Amino acid sequence: MSNKIKYNLKNVHAAISSRGANGAYTYATPVAIPGAVSLSLDAQGETSPFYADGQVYFRSVSNNGYSGDLEIAMIPDWFREDILKETKDSNGVLVEKNTDVEPVYFALLFEFDGDEKAIRHVLYNCTVSARPTLESQTKEETIEPGTETLSINADARDDGLIKARTGDDTTSATYNAWYTTVYVPAASQVANG
Repeated sequence: MSNKIKYNLKNVHAAISSRGANGAYTYATPVAIPGAVSLSLDAQGETSPFYADGQVYFRSVSNNGYSGDLEIAMIPDWFREDILKETKDSNGVLVEKNTDVEPVYFALLFEFDGDEKAIRHVLYNCTVSARPTLESQTKEETIEPGTETLSINADARDDGLIKARTGDDTTSATYNAWYTTVYVPAASQVANG
């Protein structure tokens, strides 16, 4: 059966990507980012109409990936070190410095619950576009947990791959291994669509 609804973001993971000398993409083992609160990514791109004969004669459409925010309870230290490039000193203190650092590319994996089965997603070529904001507030009668937000850009890889998601016909082996290794379709499957 197919899902009729989706809800409840969970199982957020990140897997650092790298490129070999031949240009091939590889991904590290996905690592969990606990405490997912919300994810809001807007599609990036535009349509450009060309008018002829008094009407839209041709329309070009660009797909420039997604950008938006991932809100989590607290950014894990490993993410701060490996992706945000903060350094840990000999006293175990994370230090942020004003240095020009190349962005770290990673795959972002996550899922939404469905009424039948969770829908799993992967965005292949993500970067954090802005450092997280520092904010909190004083405790009152009740404790209101604060959250941290990462601004994410998910661009197309050089081969055009942007994202994938599980569907009704996804094999059990692929579905069950989603957070073990980053799923990448074979190039022939993508080319033939």
